[in-house]
Amino acid sequence: MRTLLIYPEFPPSYWSYEGLLKMIGKKALLPPLSLITVAALLPQNWDFRLVDCNANDLTEDDWEWAEIVMISGMIVQKESMTDLIKAGKRRNKLVAVGGPYYTSVPDDASNAGADFLVLGEGEITIPPFVEAIRRGETSGVFDANDEKADMTQSPVPRYDLLKFSNYSEMSLQFSRGCPFLCEFCDIIILYGRKPRTKTPDQVIEELQTLHDLGWNRSVFLVDDNFIGNKPKVKPLLEAIVKWQQKYDYPFPLTTEASVNLAEDPELLELMRQSYFCAVFLGIETPDVDSLVLTKKTQNLRQSLTDQVKAINRAGIRVMGGFIIGFDGEKAGAGQRIADFIDESGIPHAMLNMLQALPETHLMDRLKKEGRMIPETDHASLTQGNLMNFIPTRPLRELVKEHLECNQALYEPKNFLARTYRSSMILGRRPSREKTHWPGPREVFVLLVVLWRQGVIRSSRRAFWRYLLQLSKKNPAGAHGFIICCAHFEHFYEYRDHIREDIEAQVSQLSDEELDRFMIPPKAEKPLKKPKAANSTQVHFVGA
Repeated sequence: MRTLLIYPEFPPSYWSYEGLLKMIGKKALLPPLSLITVAALLPQNWDFRLVDCNANDLTEDDWEWAEIVMISGMIVQKESMTDLIKAGKRRNKLVAVGGPYYTSVPDDASNAGADFLVLGEGEITIPPFVEAIRRGETSGVFDANDEKADMTQSPVPRYDLLKFSNYSEMSLQFSRGCPFLCEFCDIIILYGRKPRTKTPDQVIEELQTLHDLGWNRSVFLVDDNFIGNKPKVKPLLEAIVKWQQKYDYPFPLTTEASVNLAEDPELLELMRQSYFCAVFLGIETPDVDSLVLTKKTQNLRQSLTDQVKAINRAGIRVMGGFIIGFDGEKAGAGQRIADFIDESGIPHAMLNMLQALPETHLMDRLKKEGRMIPETDHASLTQGNLMNFIPTRPLRELVKEHLECNQALYEPKNFLARTYRSSMILGRRPSREKTHWPGPREVFVLLVVLWRQGVIRSSRRAFWRYLLQLSKKNPAGAHGFIICCAHFEHFYEYRDHIREDIEAQVSQLSDEELDRFMIPPKAEKPLKKPKAANSTQVHFVGA
């Protein structure tokens, strides 16, 4: 079968990094790991052509070549996926779709005209799909029905199908699932609460494949919680340390994890030795009441500020995800989030308004309370940066705090100050045995940063002062400081995109809709507040 694998386009987001990608000459941050894994699961005597719409144009020749089209994506790619399905059907192509979005909302794929729905984890659903194709079937639904794949049987993705020069980082997956119960998260619905992992040998084989194919940049372990299964993580890290040492640390590593990473010094040290340079933490909010309500109690065990700083001292830069709009949230949440980010020194902070994702416990609860906004009435609310449900305080107030917080976070002086504080305590990473001189593109990025931060912006004096202090007192932090300043170019531009998008959506709503709110019914039993560690960043809102 001539199989056309298409990855839909992403709209601008915190993760799209347009400003940075322009500087480094790349077209997309990460490749479509889902589709190259699907390619590895399909019969290897099939012919494959991969088109990532974020990096390359989809041509008429691609459509004509294909006997079957396969599309996978996430909810944020919904609009592009729908357009691609319709485009395939206009050309009379067989279209098969899958991935997390259509697994959660299969009716959307059927309504768009897809012939095959391949739902759930591919290790389970690809084999019966292939058998149906061999029998000559032209439609069907193949659903894992909550069965979870054995990750030890997952093949090495077809990295050879990628054009490496398109991407800033490479993707690799170690585990699926998360042990926690966060109400708003769909990971535990899609992949379960018992994290399943590959073996260390599998991961090393994938790293070796990338190395042999010539990849020479960062690798992002895309697990939703890399440390979700700690007993399996440590042997993996020990294997990665040996492999990195053997090849002189070719791949800086990045991942996502829960904040309890900071509670395990041995784990932190193994990650440092493995050359992990950054980790994304879902911090969400410093408000204890909100964390309790949304069942994110793992964030209440210790001081969040102290945990962030502990990770920094291990040489791992922290990126943080934050949410505004939790039920019962008191006025001023945006300022409290901004204060926490400033105190803990998180350079890259990503603030979103809460949205209820399909099939999550949050959506189930809001439906029962009659608080979901029907998509037919408010399509823009489910596709943009606003909420898709009726919050417990006026939407006008939430919008104001959201925009003010985003603007403040990426004011150059504010950004430089907290990045400096973070960089001053950033621990040393493993030293390379050989000198790695920067290439032309790295030199260009450095010059752009020095020009924009050190010459044309009004914060230039602070930039040079911070850079000089870091060069004297923590040279490792100075390198990270420059990298963060390069990333800043994306966030600085994106905050304006957020403002324009939200203002456009708000302009379509009446004053009555903006002020609309609902007080949820009282719980049968009052929520118990766990003891929180002493820290000025913990706020017992409403206590």
